[in-house]
Amino acid sequence: MQWQPTADIESIRERAKLLARLRQFFADRAILEVETPLLCRSGITDPSIEPLIVARGDSPGQPRFLQTSPEYAMKRLLAAFGEPIYQISKAFRDGEAGSRHNPEFSLLEWYRPGFDHHRLMDEVADLVRCCLGERPQRKYSYRTLFQERLQVDPFTATGVELETVARDHLDPGALSGARDLWLDLLMSHVLEPQLGDEEISCIYDYPTSQAALSRVVYADGVWVGQRFEVYVEGMELANGYCELTDAQEQRQRFERDNALRLERGQCERPFDERMLAALTHGVPDCSGVALGIDRLLMLVTGATDIKDVLAFDWERS
Repeated sequence: MQWQPTADIESIRERAKLLARLRQFFADRAILEVETPLLCRSGITDPSIEPLIVARGDSPGQPRFLQTSPEYAMKRLLAAFGEPIYQISKAFRDGEAGSRHNPEFSLLEWYRPGFDHHRLMDEVADLVRCCLGERPQRKYSYRTLFQERLQVDPFTATGVELETVARDHLDPGALSGARDLWLDLLMSHVLEPQLGDEEISCIYDYPTSQAALSRVVYADGVWVGQRFEVYVEGMELANGYCELTDAQEQRQRFERDNALRLERGQCERPFDERMLAALTHGVPDCSGVALGIDRLLMLVTGATDIKDVLAFDWERS
């Protein structure tokens, strides 16, 4: 019966307890809870993520984008006040549905002025322990992870070499593509299921092609994006950055995103000029992270499908 919830009452109670626990975690650290708009004039330009768009209605005047993350608006608050902040909000991504994805989902995002990405990784691990119980944390550089487990250097291997490694472990059929496709495939289908088994696995310093909104630095003979991801029990739980604060560099990345969109036959996306203006004004050196609340709740309850922790999943909403 389509009117009934997809989650049972115990999962709904567990969500309420989890939200209270998260808010207490940040209250204990004097991090301010904020709320920002979900419907905005612009969305992200990232070619790998598509926003949902509200195209009609008297109020918008023009199409508005349901936010894939509250990041841009939160950075405007950082520029205005410079305080550590967090937000628990809904987020939206088109075309993402499956056992760990729902087009509408709950996101926890926070920013820590003065933190580098390693210090924020440690705080994420503290939060995970607060919710799931004591377990060790282990950090791996992206490069070391590939070298130790797949015997390939993700920074220097050619696309052909990466494809060969992928085909040794998987059957991708007639799939073809550039280096990043094979890196993504190896990470998501080969390495990710091994991560976070009885530990909190933190992967850091990604290739610059995957830097997104993070700073880029030269380390150990290669350029790396100061980005990290956190995995628990084979599930990607959080994605964080040592934040890029250079407005000109950010604009150039938006331009490269749109060029790639056109190359792939996707629509260009408008830049968030207000966020760029905030970067120009000055955002403090900081790190930020987004964590999937629904996925964390799956780990709390032992659920294997995201619909089991949602009151109403996409099919019943």
